Amino acid sequence: MTTRRTILAAGAATAVAVAVAAPPASAAAASSAPLLSDDQIAHLLRRATFGPTAASLAEARKLGVAGWLDRQLSPSKINDAACDALIARLPLAGASIATVRAKLAKHSYDAFKQLGRAAVARAAWSERQLFESTVAFWANHLHITAPSSGVWDSRCDYDAQVLRKHAFGRFADMLKASMRHPAMLTYLDNRSSTKANPNENYARELMELHTVGLVYSEADVQAGARLLTGLTVTASGGYVYDGAKHVTGPVKILGFEHANATAGGGEAAALAFADHLARHPATAKRLAVKLCQRFVADEAPATLVAKLVKVYLDNDTAITPVLRALFTSPEFAASIGAKVRTPFEDLIASIRALGLGPEASGVKALDALYNAAVNAGNAPFRWSPPNGYPDVAVAWSSPSGFLLRCNNHLNLAAGWYPSQLTRPADLLKSLVPTLPNTYGALVDALAVRLIGAKLPAAHTAAVLSVAGKLPTSPLTASDKSLAGHAPYLIALVLDSPSFQLR
Repeated sequence: MTTRRTILAAGAATAVAVAVAAPPASAAAASSAPLLSDDQIAHLLRRATFGPTAASLAEARKLGVAGWLDRQLSPSKINDAACDALIARLPLAGASIATVRAKLAKHSYDAFKQLGRAAVARAAWSERQLFESTVAFWANHLHITAPSSGVWDSRCDYDAQVLRKHAFGRFADMLKASMRHPAMLTYLDNRSSTKANPNENYARELMELHTVGLVYSEADVQAGARLLTGLTVTASGGYVYDGAKHVTGPVKILGFEHANATAGGGEAAALAFADHLARHPATAKRLAVKLCQRFVADEAPATLVAKLVKVYLDNDTAITPVLRALFTSPEFAASIGAKVRTPFEDLIASIRALGLGPEASGVKALDALYNAAVNAGNAPFRWSPPNGYPDVAVAWSSPSGFLLRCNNHLNLAAGWYPSQLTRPADLLKSLVPTLPNTYGALVDALAVRLIGAKLPAAHTAAVLSVAGKLPTSPLTASDKSLAGHAPYLIALVLDSPSFQLR
């Protein structure tokens, strides 16, 4: 007999084995029907946003793929007043170093708390969804763990002045901004690098993680460490170039050559090195692969990687042409079902699919949502190593992780936690305005509304088992049990393997 336990087991098994590791065809073959529809608009919004909403789908269908991309790639033209007002409750989230130092005790975690909650709020409720998705990508690529003690005063400024400022700009400019930011110089130890004792940490990660990847030699790391000496942080927490700490002398690193003749010219030499790395073909390929892994498939399509490398290099490291090429490519169109949501993405997509809103005042709901992401091991910025969160499904596949998702779905659907979120007066009616004649048709309607496609027949039957119903069971407005069953039916649709796919 198909039961609720069946669908939970199917969801866990799919998350661990099928939808996670296999291509879309294998995932579809595991059930009697495709897990997702072939709707390209819905596919675009599942990938380029933190989850479709009814309003965003309607807008995208009206604008078409090209029109929607045009609008989202010009975020300053999108009215985001409601989200801005919510972020205003978190005044330290984008605060300058001087402001954080003036308002907080040394090594306070309060700015980190506001930064993390702002990331939750923007993902869930910003109208500038592609921008926020791209900012999250760069935050993971040029990663600085938050919280971490040394950047208590500078991590919020880094988010505003490096990641958010340059997310749709040129990667070369973003890289140079990160190179001269106190948060990066502190996090990767360059602030303590001196002429007498060059620290190799930042030079290594600048190449290995931020740009070319594992194509450097130890001699390159040593030369890079010498070249980066002098990029440091003042006693007041700001960036400064200190020529007295800089090691002069000619350098040769990965095809980059510079006389580096004077201490006064050391900063210019370091920035020229950053420009060289940003424009390096190995960097272009590495960024193309990572963008494909983020937005297309865990196994980056080689043909698309080659296209994106060319676009990136032809446009002098500009980011928006690369994004446009990615989202309009045939490889992207063919990738339906090839990505699985991370725990954070699942949480935010659930909020958006259900039409839940932020609390009327305060930040208790944001606290709760952030802590739910912490419990799942996927809260914004909290990955401890400098390489950023893994962006492949196998990293997030476990029965315990799936159980956390299920608990979140029921809490949100029932309004139990966070209770402060605003919600429709009748959630079921907001999702299915016209009540169907059977319970099976109700689950079909919920699945189409929340996922974009009906569930496989066996999954529909499993969802209904929690209510003791069959797909053919009649349904009327006078059914006294419907109100009690509704949160569980909604949550189980969100538990389905189909919803786990991006």
